[in-house]
Amino acid sequence: MITPKYINKGDKIAIVATARKISEKKIQPAVKKFHEWGLEVVLGKHLFEEYNQFAGTDEQRTCDLQQMLDDETVKAIIIARGGYGTVRIIDKLNFSNFIKKPKWIAGYSDVTVLHSHIHSNFGIETLHSTMPLNFPEKGINNQALNTLKKALFGEDLIYTIKASSLNRNGIAEGIFIGGNLSILYSLSGSKSDIHTKGKILFIEDLDEYLYHIDRMMVNLKRSGKLENLAGLIVGSMSEMNDNTIPFGKTANEIIAETVKEFDYPVCFNFPAGHIKNNSALIFGRNAKLQVYDEVQLSFTT
Repeated sequence: MITPKYINKGDKIAIVATARKISEKKIQPAVKKFHEWGLEVVLGKHLFEEYNQFAGTDEQRTCDLQQMLDDETVKAIIIARGGYGTVRIIDKLNFSNFIKKPKWIAGYSDVTVLHSHIHSNFGIETLHSTMPLNFPEKGINNQALNTLKKALFGEDLIYTIKASSLNRNGIAEGIFIGGNLSILYSLSGSKSDIHTKGKILFIEDLDEYLYHIDRMMVNLKRSGKLENLAGLIVGSMSEMNDNTIPFGKTANEIIAETVKEFDYPVCFNFPAGHIKNNSALIFGRNAKLQVYDEVQLSFTT
C-alpha cells in the first residue's frame, strides 16, 4: 500500500463536495479550524452550487474533485459532506495524476465510494474521518477533530475502548478497509468493490431498517466477504428503524449472528461513523486489533 505524504503547516488543503449540497455557513467552522492548524484552504469552484439535492450537477462535482486531484499544490482533499452522489461521478474521474502523486482524501459515509475505489484499484491509503459539515460551530475540539489532525500530520493513531458483551476475543493484524455498510453493499460487483481476504473490515451505518442490515450482511456473507477476514470492527449503527412487526434483533445482534460461524476477533461499538466523536481511521494501512477485556486498535506510521 502507498501512503500519501503527510501534511505540514503552510500546506494547502481543498474542500469539495461530491454528493449532497452544503451552504457556505456550514463550511466556515472547518475553514476556521484548518486555518488554526496553519493550513491554507482552497474551496472547489462549484462547492456551493445546488442541483436538486446535489452540490451542483454531476459535471460540476466531477470538475471540482478532478481539479484538486490534479493540482500538485493541494496536499489533501477533504470532502465536505456525505449524503448521496459520489457513485454518480466515480467513473468520470481520471486518477492518473493522483496515482503519480498521491494525496490524502478524507471523509466518511458516501465517501466510502472513493475509499473503496482507490483502495481496490490503486492501493493508496485514504482517511475515514469527520467532514466539514460536522465541525463544531464554536470551534470546540473533540475526538473527531483531534484524530483527523493526528492522521493528516502523521501521528500514530492508537485507540483503547471498553469491550462489548457481543465481542469475540482475539488478535488480528491486517490491512484496514471498509466504511459505510450500505455503500459497500451498493458497490458489490462493480470495479469499486472491495476485496476482504486477510483484512480487517470496518462497517458502520445510519438510519437503516433492521431487515436492511440483515439483507446487507447476508449479501456480504454469500459473496465471500466475511469468510476470510482477519477481524471485524463494527462502528456506530445509529438511528436504526424497525417495522410494525419487529425484526427481533438489534443491528449489532444481526451482525454477530451473521459472523458467528467464523473464528476471527469481532469488536462492536467502536467510536467511528455517524456520531459526534467519529474517530479517524486509515484505510489501506496495516492495523493491529486486540479484543479482550479492553479493545485496542492501532495504526502506526
